[in-house]
Amino acid sequence: MPDTLTLSPDTAGIARAAALLRDGALVAFPTETVYGLGGDARSDRAVAAIFAAKARPRFNPLIAHVPDLAAARAIARMGAEAERLAAAFWPGPLTLVLPLAPGAGLSDLVTAGLDTVAVRVPAHPVAQALLRAFGGPLAAPSANPSGRVSPTRADHVLAGLAGRIAAVIDGGPCAVGVESTILGLGPEGPALLRPGGVPAEAVEALLRRPLHQQADPARPSAPGQLGSHYAPAAAVRLNAAAAEPGETYIGFGPGAADLNLSPAGDLTEAAAALFHLLREADRRAGPGGRIAFAPIPETGLGRAINDRLRRAAAPRPMGDTLPQ
Repeated sequence: MPDTLTLSPDTAGIARAAALLRDGALVAFPTETVYGLGGDARSDRAVAAIFAAKARPRFNPLIAHVPDLAAARAIARMGAEAERLAAAFWPGPLTLVLPLAPGAGLSDLVTAGLDTVAVRVPAHPVAQALLRAFGGPLAAPSANPSGRVSPTRADHVLAGLAGRIAAVIDGGPCAVGVESTILGLGPEGPALLRPGGVPAEAVEALLRRPLHQQADPARPSAPGQLGSHYAPAAAVRLNAAAAEPGETYIGFGPGAADLNLSPAGDLTEAAAALFHLLREADRRAGPGGRIAFAPIPETGLGRAINDRLRRAAAPRPMGDTLPQ
């Protein structure tokens, strides 16, 4: 494949990106959460290319991104609770796993053969402009090699996928910095499939009932449920009060640290900085290095941050190494 293009987030850059997507190519683009790797969600060939570029397991579903509620209704059956959630949180960092609509026209690879689809309406203006210029749903997992640290800047995308994809639109740093919250709305009631950019507490307040947990790492029904995920090359230790010898220490709140997610102890700031600082700590740690994280409160966006950190620290499959 030719070198990956870096496109500007202007009218010309978005038009070029939309043309590439219509030709079946892959284009990375910014959302408010992380950069997504977009491909035509209706094309088996384009979606297969996403899995190949990321080396992603094909039993792991993808999120279909659409520009508005009307486009979501065209591919998913929206019940009353889904409509309420969409009215409150779309556009924004919320993904809903819903029954496929008749005639949705999506590639079976997007849904991993399930009868449900994960759908989101992103808020980022570049994502919105691209979706409208393209004119269809985009399958878009995070634009990084599967299981590795998610990208929140265009240079993060290029570090992992340069030469594997056609282009990336450089829209600057992502504001939220962790992936979308994923909710399942099945007959058992609303389920939190992945914590993310919309705090679970906000969803529970809207629905006036608690969310139940539903995730099987061996059989994911939504993205981001694999046990080992978001992993740097270095080993990760959590809830560390201080660094041990040889560790790169990432703090939260006041105190000495090599890097700090938020010296003020602000969870919004910490979420936005998480993946960028995880990459920087990995670079500093070097081969065989170790990273330690200060404790993060398990509330609000802290729940999403801790979810990502637990997966980053999880035991990795045999032979799972990051190319140098």
